[in-house]
Amino acid sequence: MTEELVVVPLLQPAEGTPPVIDTESSFKEALAQLAQGYGPFAVDAERASGFRYSARAYLLQIKRNQGGLHLIDPIPFGPGHDLFIQLNNLLNTDEVILHASTQDLPCLRELGIHPVRLFDTELAGRIAGLPRVGLGPLLETLMGVSLAKEHSAADWSARPLPQEWLTYAALDVELLVELRDRMNQILEKSNKLPWALEEFASILKAPPAPPRIDPWRRTSGMHKIKRRDQLAIIKELWIARDRLASLNDIAPGKLLNDSAIVELAIAAPSNKKEFEKTLRPLGLRARWLENLPLWLSSITSAIALPEEQWPAMRTNADTLPPIKLWRDKFPEKYAPLSHARAAIELIAQENEIPVENLITPEHVRRVCWKPPTGATENLSVTAVELALTELGARQWQIALVAAALAAALLEKEPVPVPELLSPEAVEVTETTPEEG
Repeated sequence: MTEELVVVPLLQPAEGTPPVIDTESSFKEALAQLAQGYGPFAVDAERASGFRYSARAYLLQIKRNQGGLHLIDPIPFGPGHDLFIQLNNLLNTDEVILHASTQDLPCLRELGIHPVRLFDTELAGRIAGLPRVGLGPLLETLMGVSLAKEHSAADWSARPLPQEWLTYAALDVELLVELRDRMNQILEKSNKLPWALEEFASILKAPPAPPRIDPWRRTSGMHKIKRRDQLAIIKELWIARDRLASLNDIAPGKLLNDSAIVELAIAAPSNKKEFEKTLRPLGLRARWLENLPLWLSSITSAIALPEEQWPAMRTNADTLPPIKLWRDKFPEKYAPLSHARAAIELIAQENEIPVENLITPEHVRRVCWKPPTGATENLSVTAVELALTELGARQWQIALVAAALAAALLEKEPVPVPELLSPEAVEVTETTPEEG
């Protein structure tokens, strides 16, 4: 009979919730206290996703052993402030601990904070093969404490910030150093620490994502659009919404959500009555009507475009066909892909690591879609290793999967699928770690 873990709610930081730092004098005092501490820095940032257009940080939480816990309001100082430069220099004297670092690094870098040593507790949990890697579940299973998450989707741009929100924010870093140490032990015991360190270094070295080509094509519900003239309306409405949202620093979906844009593109209303009729089934919101002239003029402009200026239904972007088309339309690509997936799934199980962390699924698809020269006729492990390196795979990943992927490229027939299952039913998860 196993002993059941008793989980204790974590309601307050051990030293209480500190006041918000919003003056240069208090910021300097915090820097001095942090400098007197030792060991890594636990860091977190709160944004106003879903409320603001920007992804800037509206609160910065930092804790260090013997260096205190500090809540910094970045807004009075602004990006690149000399105090943030000093903070960056201090943080770079040791390791920075973040949970799900790819979410917070962009807003930290905007302020002028550029960590050079990283420990990501969320990614560490994935590599360790833990079943639940959110901050709350990790603290429950490894530290025996529970966190409340009721303010995770709050509007952190609000001022003043309520006291209970500040306590919630402070608790996110209260035990992050201890959690990092526990995760480090688990990774060492499973011989996975070198993998994790390589992943952390890769995150810091990764260049910023390039601007999306035709970002309006990512409008939710685009599958309903069947004609190019409707695409033109989608594009005009999306661009108008984006400009207005950026100008006013408001989340675009609050001005007009994607479902509304799609319905407007299909119906193409020309006046307020038709506009309201189109959107009433969605639950017409007063906010959508605030910029009615802009939406109607955008629709009118799109309709007035000559056909040669309508967007193409498909782009020539460097994207692969949907996996569901591979079996029937590209069987010579699907056969090795099916074997690669089966082999990589087995390797992932043997190493107790999610498939998407073992190797990025897109890398596997690209190697199968465009194999190295001769790799479909002769076993070409070295060529596959080089291809994966060029795609950005890490050395530990390549060492684990390259041989299996090279062998899969030789296959001419797909892995048999049970008759009662569709090919889609046995597909490997397509999400990437940073989407989790």
